Amino acid sequence: MEPALIALIVVVLLAIVVLAKSVTIVPQAQAKVVERLGRYSRTLSPGLALLVPFVDRVRATIDLREQVISFPPQPVITADNLQVGIDTVLYFQVTDPRLAVYGIANYITGMEQLTTTTLRNVVGGLNLEGALTGRDGINSQLRDVLDGTTGPWGLRVARVEIKAIDPPASIQDSMEKQMRADRDKRAVILTAEGQRQSAITTAEGQKAAAILNAEGKKQAAILDAEAERQSRILRAEGERAALFLQAQGQAKSIETVFQAIHDGKPDSGLLAYQYLQTLPKIAQGDANKMWIVPSEFSKALEGLGRLGGSDGGESRSWLDVDRAPNGNGATAAPATAPAAAAAPAAAPAQSLDTSTWFDSNLPPAAEQPEAKISLSSIGVEPGLPSGAPPRPSLAQATEEVRSTPQLGSGVVPEK
Repeated sequence: MEPALIALIVVVLLAIVVLAKSVTIVPQAQAKVVERLGRYSRTLSPGLALLVPFVDRVRATIDLREQVISFPPQPVITADNLQVGIDTVLYFQVTDPRLAVYGIANYITGMEQLTTTTLRNVVGGLNLEGALTGRDGINSQLRDVLDGTTGPWGLRVARVEIKAIDPPASIQDSMEKQMRADRDKRAVILTAEGQRQSAITTAEGQKAAAILNAEGKKQAAILDAEAERQSRILRAEGERAALFLQAQGQAKSIETVFQAIHDGKPDSGLLAYQYLQTLPKIAQGDANKMWIVPSEFSKALEGLGRLGGSDGGESRSWLDVDRAPNGNGATAAPATAPAAAAAPAAAPAQSLDTSTWFDSNLPPAAEQPEAKISLSSIGVEPGLPSGAPPRPSLAQATEEVRSTPQLGSGVVPEK
């Protein structure tokens, strides 16, 4: 090969190398720290950048995006001397690439160690219960400490999260038992509260039912008493009216009999005959073993004998009747002149007025003051169902019976 060709190839390769050293491309969300002759020169932003060959060099490429780092569980002792393992997650972002390169040798390791020490300081002042329930406070304290410490490193800590707190197995078992006992306690309390509320509600229902039942029995007793009172009043009024009518009837009967006796002018013979008819009734009855004939019996027999003509023909017997033919085949005794003259003229027959026999002259029972019952509390006439027509009064019923021609004539109307 000719020396000229070799020199050309060397020049071309040297040009390629110089060009490669002179041009660099920075991707988006990244930055490159450039050193010139070993000293910091500048920070390249995203895009195409030119470098001085063999003078400038890229020291480090820094990612400017927010990054997430998960640290392994760190053993931490709480204030009550319990060792727990805590996992943390750190969110940070590089804000100054120059400080991130020259401020600390390895900012990832630095943040890990800083997080561990800060976490032990924070959790060491809390007991297990406070550490388990105070995660927000621990996260806030960790973020404040890390953000203030990593500022000179060109870093910004966005947030710190505790991923898990793992207590020992024995503590976990005790915590589960405590939680189970607490839940059993709350379940028993809720059950007792439910039973108490149920008993109270049942008692209130029974109380209301008993009150309503008592009110119903009270109203029923009042209605029964009012009905019994009205029934007894009406029955008493009916018995009084019946006794009054019976007394009126007996009075009318006695008056009629007495008037008939006076109109008939009975003699001693008739009275003796009636006396003889009454004597057999004295001996009636199984308990009568002996009976005494009264002294008036002989006088009655004498009077009866005179009527039968036993006085030697001086008087005429009442059995001696002249039989003379007449319109019905009976005979009439001839009347002597003195007898005819002595006999008074027969009184004309009087018709008996019965129109006022059944007038009790008493007000109707329904109009009696004691029969008027106030039922405004129930709004229903006693003895009648709700919605039934009112019961007619005694006066209305009596007037209706009298005005009915069939009932007045004794004829039963057809149904």
